[in-house]
Amino acid sequence: MTERDGAPQDSSRRDALPDAEGRREPAEAPVDGVVLSEEQRRRRRSRSVAIAVVLGALCVLFYVVTIVKLGPAVLIRPL
Repeated sequence: MTERDGAPQDSSRRDALPDAEGRREPAEAPVDGVVLSEEQRRRRRSRSVAIAVVLGALCVLFYVVTIVKLGPAVLIRPL
């Protein structure tokens, strides 16, 4: 921990106070972070891919439904 203006820095705070020029000090990285095993990384990635595929399918579905609801009359309009 560093001292600033003679006062010890409070380690329980997540955000740093701005300095005299308005910049914020970067938050310290946790020392004991979560380390995932290779299988957990693989499962997380497969879940992420599945969510991305479902989200993409929903976008395509909404687009198709919108075009269908507009109908063929959308092309017949005065210019």
